[in-house]
Amino acid sequence: MSVVLEYSSITIAFILVELAVLARILLRPNRDPTSRLAWLFVVALLPLLGIFVYLLFGEVSIGRRRVARRRAVLARLQNAQAEGAEAIVLERHSNLFRLGQSISGFQPVGGNTARLLSDSNATIDSIVADIDAAKEHVHLLFYIWLPDNNGCKVIEALKRAAARGITCRAMADDLGSRTLIRSDHWQAMRRAGVQVANGLPVGNPLLRPFMGRIDLRNHRKIVVIDGRVTYCGSQNCADPEFLVKARYAPWVDAMMRFEGPIARQNQLLFASDWMSRVDEDLEGLFREGHLLAKSDAMPAQVIGTGPTARFSAMPEMFESLMYAAQRELIISTPYYVPSESLQGALCTAARRGVDTKIIFPARNDSRIVGAASRSYYADLLAAGVEIHEYVGGLLHTKSLTLDGEVTLIGSANMDRRSFDLNYENNILFYDLDLTAAMRQRQLDYIARSTPVTSKMVASWSLPRRLWNNSIATLGPLL
Repeated sequence: MSVVLEYSSITIAFILVELAVLARILLRPNRDPTSRLAWLFVVALLPLLGIFVYLLFGEVSIGRRRVARRRAVLARLQNAQAEGAEAIVLERHSNLFRLGQSISGFQPVGGNTARLLSDSNATIDSIVADIDAAKEHVHLLFYIWLPDNNGCKVIEALKRAAARGITCRAMADDLGSRTLIRSDHWQAMRRAGVQVANGLPVGNPLLRPFMGRIDLRNHRKIVVIDGRVTYCGSQNCADPEFLVKARYAPWVDAMMRFEGPIARQNQLLFASDWMSRVDEDLEGLFREGHLLAKSDAMPAQVIGTGPTARFSAMPEMFESLMYAAQRELIISTPYYVPSESLQGALCTAARRGVDTKIIFPARNDSRIVGAASRSYYADLLAAGVEIHEYVGGLLHTKSLTLDGEVTLIGSANMDRRSFDLNYENNILFYDLDLTAAMRQRQLDYIARSTPVTSKMVASWSLPRRLWNNSIATLGPLL
């Protein structure tokens, strides 16, 4: 009898836990209905496994203590917004920059210059040259930083700069850069006087789920030199051969070197990440304003997103750019797992008569994401979107050009991970010459790609289509 009562008590307790999890799924803010329905289905169908998986991946939180600290840091820095030349923005693009300002609080600033770097190795060489020329400070943040040829070039440059008395702060994501962080190179930088920090430390993997999701990462790529030069794009600090995933090499990236007031905005983004992890006050970097006259020279704006930023900020930016297109829209992204609204915006652009092209890698380093991406091909093609699969390596560039006038470049992909889980940084700018350079790079990608046709997609086998669509169905379970 006691065994039966004990069993009944356990059953009742489990039912109560399941009901509590189901209630949390329904009450959790910032969930679209398909996501709620998917989680309800998983927990109801597979209660024990479903509850465990939800506890691991159902909540989008970096942990209460981390959230509280980050918010406190942002509150301290809110009066240190990046000042600079007030940008003169064309009326037809003003709404885009207003949306960007609503995300990070950064107004568009003018008076900038920039250039698109030729390739990954040229980018590293340029960063090293700027570090060697630094007079005050060097700030770096990378999601993946490898101790390979290019990674060590940057390490040695930082050590040289520190030896000259330059303040050097280097930050890398604890999961993405774990190989470097756990190597002697990391300690050698510290011994040389470089201040180092690992972002979003994993800690004990068994305890991490109770303090925040383990897979919420800092995916940003930020370099700031003396508060006047900054880099933005898709490239991690590594060789294009990318030895940790060499079978997909070379990794094809695009980075831009900016000079001007826009660097101050990236500086503030770096400072918010640094101060959220390190007990060091960087407010002094922003106490002296750099107010300039109005300028129509390259209006630009940093857009920083993440799990503690406004929900849906990044997809809103992408969708607004798509709806703003009048003549042409060219996009490159390695990972495409869109929300319904983003997929609709892209299809609508093509249906409106906009020449719409999107470029994916032919071989994706994530079989799961690659399958999910291809589940959307049929609808994109039916709407008139041109799809191209790049065959010269893993196309890792995240870029969007609009009507040959506006460019968005940075770290954010068009997938739910970038939308909801990762800290990302992008720069939106208006400049005909630099956009032309980015557009030409995109056309170069297309020239090395295979066009995807409706006939090709229709010829896919039934098992392949079942696999693609099944994986895509899991997208809302983020």
